[in-house]
This record gives sequence, structure tokens and C-alpha cells, in this order.
Amino acid sequence: MILHVKVKPNSKEEKIEKIAEGEYIIQIKEPAEDNRANTRLINLLAKEFGVFYKQIKIKNPTSRKKIVEISR
Repeated sequence: MILHVKVKPNSKEEKIEKIAEGEYIIQIKEPAEDNRANTRLINLLAKEFGVFYKQIKIKNPTSRKKIVEISR
């Protein structure tokens, strides 16, 4: 499964918002430094989709608009 995700780091609350089929806006409390936001993103998506965190790969980790692949 391929998802297009727009990440908003340093948010006051963590929230996953589905805007269209396969497109999400995700707010994360973690800052975008030392890969902390990407790690938290993977953990949130793993919990949301009920998969192990190693099944999630981020294609472009330095961009705020990420392409995420979830293997089942």
C-alpha cells in the first residue's frame, strides 16, 4: 500500500487526518531533527494500520510531503 503523507512536526497534538484515499495529513509532536519525526511517524502509522513498524518504509525522508510504503 502506498500513502502520500504531509507531515507537520512540532505540533501541539498528534493527529492523523485522512483527506482522500491514500492521502493523509499527520501532525506530530516530535521536531524534525535527528530523524525523530520520521521515527514517530512510522510508529503512528504502524499503530493506525495494525502492522509491525519494520513493514513501513519512507521513500523520501527529508521532505515534508512523504511517500510511505506499507507492506502487508
